Amino acid sequence: MASANVLFRHLPVIKHSLIAIIGNTGLFVKFVCVLLIIGYGLSFSETAVEVLSVTPGYLLPPTFWLWTAFTHCFLEVRLWQVCVDLVTLGLCGKLIEPLWGSFEMVLFFLLVNVCVAFISALFYLIIYMCTFNPDVLFSVQINGMAGYIAGLSVAVKQIMPDHVLLHTRTPLGKITNRHVPLLLFITALLLYLCHLLEGLYTTMIGCGIAVSWVYLRFYQVHSNGTRGDMADTFAFSCFFPTVMQPPIQVVGNSVHSCLVRAKVCRRPIRKYDVGAPSTIAISLPGMEPQDAERRRKKALLLLSERLSQQQSGGDSEEAWPLMEESPASRTQSPLPSLQPSTHSTPLVKTTKSVTINLPPEPEEKSVQPSTSTGPASNSQMTSPLPSTSTLVNVGDEHTSPTT
Repeated sequence: MASANVLFRHLPVIKHSLIAIIGNTGLFVKFVCVLLIIGYGLSFSETAVEVLSVTPGYLLPPTFWLWTAFTHCFLEVRLWQVCVDLVTLGLCGKLIEPLWGSFEMVLFFLLVNVCVAFISALFYLIIYMCTFNPDVLFSVQINGMAGYIAGLSVAVKQIMPDHVLLHTRTPLGKITNRHVPLLLFITALLLYLCHLLEGLYTTMIGCGIAVSWVYLRFYQVHSNGTRGDMADTFAFSCFFPTVMQPPIQVVGNSVHSCLVRAKVCRRPIRKYDVGAPSTIAISLPGMEPQDAERRRKKALLLLSERLSQQQSGGDSEEAWPLMEESPASRTQSPLPSLQPSTHSTPLVKTTKSVTINLPPEPEEKSVQPSTSTGPASNSQMTSPLPSTSTLVNVGDEHTSPTT
């Protein structure tokens, strides 16, 4: 009772917020929101709930209440569910409808809701075949937009997979759009195990995730004529944590290969543009211009983060050298240091010696000496006349080889 009083007290604020969210959406989203409000009004009638909801025993043969597959999504029996549906439709409609267009939004809406109705009814039929409990077929009433909301989370994951929703201090780390579908399913399952939510919503959410992913992965037609989205970031294993992805990827690839052999799915087609001006361009199905722009922005963001990390570590030893000379470096000698090091060439020690020729007799005329150089000495004075020579050492000289 207290929660109801709080809700009615904040009802004007909630109404203005919903009007602001839905006011900027397209015509189809507004139409669905109006039908959702009307369906909530009809939920107070038990007859309307029975006629508009999907009852597995009546949808299947021999009754065939097929219209319930189209009307069950507009019937919500709780006010908080209506508010959640309106907010999700408004936010996701503003993001998806400009990219897909009205026709694709209508097709996705009908496909997900109808498939959720039939698959959920088939699921309860299987439970009946295992338990033989007739209440499973005639007491369960499938209604609401839980399956379509789960399908929208898959579409948002495809468009903006790396958008951060919440930073946590838990081992999960950052929660992005790629984690939302699995978190929805796990949350609904835990609430069902705690008896806080019906198991119907867990079934609808699981069916909505599966149907929307199969359609967006293999069958959605794009403006460039391709089908589906065969990007690695949209694989089925990407719905799970990184540790669980390798085994799930092996199983998923095996199932996909079997479906390709059965001609249920097609192999991904890669187009090679050999006429590209720079390099060969490879395009995958589902690569829209907005997808390429999103991935380009992601690459630029990663590059800017790497550059900022390098700039923050500029005082380390790996910093880039300065291109301009400092005043202190200009006063230093440009010649390399002559101190020996482990990698320098060892110094060569040479000896300079001079040979002086003494004449044997004073009356003979001396001959002009000629200078010649040899490998053993730097300079040497010689004479063709026989004479006695005295070798005088004039000192040692250290020289360093030049390169």
